[in-house]
Amino acid sequence: MEQTLSIIKPDAVKKGVVGKILDRFETNGLRIAATRKMQLSQADAEAFYAVHSHRPFFKDLVEFMISGPVVVSVLEGENAVLKNRELMGATNPKEAAAGTIRADFAESIDANAVHGSDSLENAKIEIEFFFSKREIC
Repeated sequence: MEQTLSIIKPDAVKKGVVGKILDRFETNGLRIAATRKMQLSQADAEAFYAVHSHRPFFKDLVEFMISGPVVVSVLEGENAVLKNRELMGATNPKEAAAGTIRADFAESIDANAVHGSDSLENAKIEIEFFFSKREIC
């Protein structure tokens, strides 16, 4: 049983589609093991996306992620990382397959509705960033 992290980003929270996105996970066999709505601080966003700190889009990414609340969740299931990435669709919503979260709810490559861990190793790190073990059931 794999676990992965999902973040419903400020653009999707603002649109009021959190429930629709969480339903996609559950309908497709991913169990929500933990979830929380929160406002990231600048320090939180900078730490979480530190791997991108040298890239030109880092400042804009941080500003976007602190522009409103997010919903962070631990998703659990068989092949959870891959399944979540398939459900999300391509980073650029214009390239995302019909019926994916980004095709249905994202506005642009920057405001792309959701984040999902890209590997089991990163999922573990990302989950530990937001949740203690006792919060995951």
